[in-house]
Amino acid sequence: MCGICGSVNWEGPDVDAVRAMSSAMVHRGPNAAGLASRKPAVLAHRRLSIIDLSDDANQPMADKSGRYSITFNGEIYNYRVIRAQLESLGVRFRTQSDTEVLLYAHITWGAECLQSLNGMFAFAIWDDLDKRLFLARDRLGEKPLYYSRLPGNGIVFASELKALRLHPAVSRRINPRAVSQFLSLNYVLGDECIIDGVQKLPPAHYLIVEAGKTHAPQCYWSLAKYFREKRSFGSEDEATDELNSLIKDAVDIRLVSDVPLGAFLSGGLDSSTIVAAMNRLRPPRQNLTFSIGFPEDSFSELPKARFVAEYLGVQHQDQIVDGNMASALKQVIRCADEPFADTSLIPTFFLSRFAAQHVTVCLTGDGGDELFGGYETYIADRIHGAFHRLPSPIIDGLSLLTNVLVPSRFDKVSWDYKLKKFLSGARLDQDRAHYHWRTIFSEVEKSELVRAERQAEVLEVDPCFSFLTHAREVSGAHFLDRAMYTDIKTWLVDDILHKVDRASMANSLEARAPFLDHRLVEFAASLPVHFKIRGLQKKYLLKKSQQSFLPAHIIDAKKQGFNAPVSHWLKGALEETAMRVTHEGPLLDWLNPDSITKLWHDHKSGRQDNGLKLFGILCLGLWLED
Repeated sequence: MCGICGSVNWEGPDVDAVRAMSSAMVHRGPNAAGLASRKPAVLAHRRLSIIDLSDDANQPMADKSGRYSITFNGEIYNYRVIRAQLESLGVRFRTQSDTEVLLYAHITWGAECLQSLNGMFAFAIWDDLDKRLFLARDRLGEKPLYYSRLPGNGIVFASELKALRLHPAVSRRINPRAVSQFLSLNYVLGDECIIDGVQKLPPAHYLIVEAGKTHAPQCYWSLAKYFREKRSFGSEDEATDELNSLIKDAVDIRLVSDVPLGAFLSGGLDSSTIVAAMNRLRPPRQNLTFSIGFPEDSFSELPKARFVAEYLGVQHQDQIVDGNMASALKQVIRCADEPFADTSLIPTFFLSRFAAQHVTVCLTGDGGDELFGGYETYIADRIHGAFHRLPSPIIDGLSLLTNVLVPSRFDKVSWDYKLKKFLSGARLDQDRAHYHWRTIFSEVEKSELVRAERQAEVLEVDPCFSFLTHAREVSGAHFLDRAMYTDIKTWLVDDILHKVDRASMANSLEARAPFLDHRLVEFAASLPVHFKIRGLQKKYLLKKSQQSFLPAHIIDAKKQGFNAPVSHWLKGALEETAMRVTHEGPLLDWLNPDSITKLWHDHKSGRQDNGLKLFGILCLGLWLED
């Protein structure tokens, strides 16, 4: 796990700019740094040593001939298998690293090597003979890669936006379309970037840069076809056995490490499944687990995590984080790179910091909800199908009565919040309703919040269109499959994986997600919907698969999530900072102060829980101040 950056500038190599970009990512790779100038290309690397700790495995790494050079961020979990294949073809290696295997895989097979890789990665390979740059990103988007075009068909790229912005040719202009997405969702989607002119290489794509040619990103893997081509099984037990085999193997290949390795453990089904699989592969006392909690009972997962840890017999450690972290909030928000207000960033950041005191690698349960249907929004999708047929006046009346008669609570995703959110979107069609469940500000609310002079550019495009584009990629599929596919393409990559990468790497910790093994993802996508969501029961097959490994009350427990109690903190430890940031400074170049004041009034009076809205505005303000 590392940080990469570089450029191809046909007008002359950007050595100083790339060196500055690399220095800005020391947190991603504190163990070693390297830079290689191959006019007109410059590649740089920050190394967090995981596999083959020797200096020979440092990067950028060149092949024996010196023609090819690579800078690589991530892990290739099946590198030993690929190495053996290459050795049978006559390739001889000088290191034990997966980097060298990846380099020679590309030299041998070109872009086709991507089909063989099981891992998380973003990498660049420069061909000094053909003057050609090859950039690629993993199938699910676990590892980030930003880039911007340079004059004369050149390019500059980096693992993080904060590094890319140090290049003098990169724009400083804020992208209003990204601001619109952020206000809607509390994060920015992959088809936009908060900096105008900067792009993100999409997951499962590669990009080739050559003199005089500007190539479009090319897709090398399609998840949509697995959603469309459903498998049949002789029995549920057959499907369960195959799922358990895939989980065990996905965990097994992610245990390979030359440094200490542990796991995040929340006590929920996903992380518990991963730790239980670790126990089947090595002695339980060898497995270190970590969790984080809050003083607020409805937000803390520590009791469940401790129970699971004791049940599984692993070595467990945990820590409590409270709201007295206002001084650290700007650092947490800055690590996210773009404006980002998923409240779980806070515990993920501090969990990563805590775990990094003991290990360098942690396995996570990320992806289980998207693959197997674990979110409450999928239940809302299912109920919506019947509710949508009610006459509009009845739906409007229920919504009005609920807003008037049902008081707001400040618990984590409280039932009143879910009820109000559902009713407000009940009249929408199926795909738009699914988008609505995830929104923070509606388009109407955004038109009141955004300053009049900014509305034309900010409200020009409805972010829902990005969701609808993905839904159309699996048109004809069951509406729940469309919802899960869309979540994988948006929420998973642009929120969950963005958060985990930035929070873990800010603390020099590598996070590995076994559920995102592409074989497991393909299997889950090809499952009939009733194997994932049966009636109102979520994660049906995953729960069934764990009956021999976990206690029933953990398998059947209600999903708790990993959010922070920001609604409470905004009336306590965060209030002073939040009031300042949301009432002055660059934020008010974009937003209407009267609308912000009203949000605060309704929140403090208890009339409305505006915690997510105010936290989003606060995070945007902090990012703009940076």
